[in-house]
Amino acid sequence: MQTALWIFVFIGSFCTMEFMAWFTHKYIMHGFLWTLHKDHHKKDHDSWFERNDTFFIFYALVSIGCFLLWKYTNFWPGLPIGLGIFAYGLSYFIVHDIFIHQRFKLLRNTNNWYAKGLRRAHKIHHKHLDKEDGECFGMLLVPFKYFKK
Repeated sequence: MQTALWIFVFIGSFCTMEFMAWFTHKYIMHGFLWTLHKDHHKKDHDSWFERNDTFFIFYALVSIGCFLLWKYTNFWPGLPIGLGIFAYGLSYFIVHDIFIHQRFKLLRNTNNWYAKGLRRAHKIHHKHLDKEDGECFGMLLVPFKYFKK
C-alpha cells in the first residue's frame, strides 16, 4: 500500500509540474520576470546559457529541497515529490531544449505525428517575440489542433 501511495504522489507531482510550467510561463515568464525569459524568444547574446535557464535552476532547487526535507526531517512525501519534479524537469529538458530547440544536436530526425505537433505548437508560441500575445501551454498537454497525421 505504501508503494502505491509513493507512486501516486510521484505521478501527482509530475502532473502538477505540467500545470506549474504553464502557469509560470504564462503569468511569470511573460509577466513580471519577462527580463529573464525574453532572451529565449529573441536571443540577444552569444552565450549558450540563457537568462531563461534561471527558471530551470529554480525548480532544480525546489526538487533538491524536497530531497533534503525527506532525508533530514523524515518528511516521507519529500522523496516522491522531489523525484516527480526532477522527472518532469528531465522530460521538459529533453523535449524542449534538446528536441525542439536543438541545444544539443540530438533527436534531429524524429518525425512522427506527435513530434511534428510539438514542434508546430512551439513555433506558434515563438512567432511572438514580445511579452504579450504568446499562446502558452504545457509540454504534454498541447492542444490537439496542432497534431495532424
